[in-house]
Amino acid sequence: MKPARIAPALALVCAAFTSAHAAVAVGDLHEERLAREEERQILTAPIAGIQNSLWFDYRIDITEAQKELSADLRGASDLEDLRDAWEEYARELRKERKHYIAQMAQRGYRMGTVTVD
Repeated sequence: MKPARIAPALALVCAAFTSAHAAVAVGDLHEERLAREEERQILTAPIAGIQNSLWFDYRIDITEAQKELSADLRGASDLEDLRDAWEEYARELRKERKHYIAQMAQRGYRMGTVTVD
């Protein structure tokens, strides 16, 4: 092969290699794993079964966070944008859950936990 043909071929191989590594990195984002863990902790039922304005606000805030994540992921142009989107999503989920639990505790309703020995 002539040197003039080797350079473009080498560039193509390098680009494919870099893309493959980027795909692996994107599929294994630490921020996404944290956000998925926060998703598992989304409350699916109101504390003490009380469906008040705090519960509905919590559910609305979770839905808004999910919509914002979707928009942020669509608009992401690089890996850093993806990480920022997932990190912000996890932060919002955590903040809203803690806020709802704290507000309900102020009204005298506690979040129950069960410990098994």
